[in-house]
Amino acid sequence: MSTDEPARARGRRTRARILDQAAELFAGQDYAAVSVAEIARSAGAHPHQVTYYFGSKDALFVQAAFLLLLREARDLEPIGLRQRTPAAFREAVARTTLTLPALPVVVRAMSISRLRPELQKLAQHRLAILFRQAEHYLAGVLERHDWTLDRPIEVEVRTFWSAVLGARLISESGYGGHPSDIDVAGVLTVHSKAAA
Repeated sequence: MSTDEPARARGRRTRARILDQAAELFAGQDYAAVSVAEIARSAGAHPHQVTYYFGSKDALFVQAAFLLLLREARDLEPIGLRQRTPAAFREAVARTTLTLPALPVVVRAMSISRLRPELQKLAQHRLAILFRQAEHYLAGVLERHDWTLDRPIEVEVRTFWSAVLGARLISESGYGGHPSDIDVAGVLTVHSKAAA
């Protein structure tokens, strides 16, 4: 009996390795500076495997950008959980989210997907994952602290992330100022039930 790894499992591992390495490279360098050959070399793969598993560098970039953001969003969750008041929660989450290193990468990925119809569903799917992750997190915070919202949780999450991404886009487009000049905390309606 052979102990060799099945081809599908080996393929899944190779694909995951390519995605992880691409995320690392795109996190540290501009999109144009990262080549398919560099990604493949870093992942211990062949360049044709990048296109085989992802279709194009652009598609890989969109997936890698959202992978970075999802990881960073998960890492900021303890910051929000430590806050004792709704106001402190709103401020801490907004301030920390605006400084996530993956934000400019995701803004670039969304810009690319807007221009490439074949990537739009991919970006929409990744945004849906981000929103679900945020909804789950926020529901836990609300239950833990006995807080509430002024609107449905799905609307709260989409409004918050739209403000965050929009603030970053405005900043990236060369407009003077910084993303923190926009009151992202103000779009959150988290408050104590007693104040309702």
